[in-house]
Amino acid sequence: MHRYLIVIEKANGNYSAYSPDLPGCVATGKELDEVKGNMQEAIEMHLQGLREDQLPIPEPSSVGDYVSVA
Repeated sequence: MHRYLIVIEKANGNYSAYSPDLPGCVATGKELDEVKGNMQEAIEMHLQGLREDQLPIPEPSSVGDYVSVA
């Protein structure tokens, strides 16, 4: 099992998400839970496509964190 970082951004009226380790793998949703679920499905489909094309599966390498600023 792999754990991929996803970045979720709020837009006008919805959310969008992407994974830095999986270029081109994106999803949207009206609610936060929806975009997370859609991103899970998008990652699963993306990895399945890589397997079908006999391409390597990228190892997760991105990390996320927050910094505080005044």
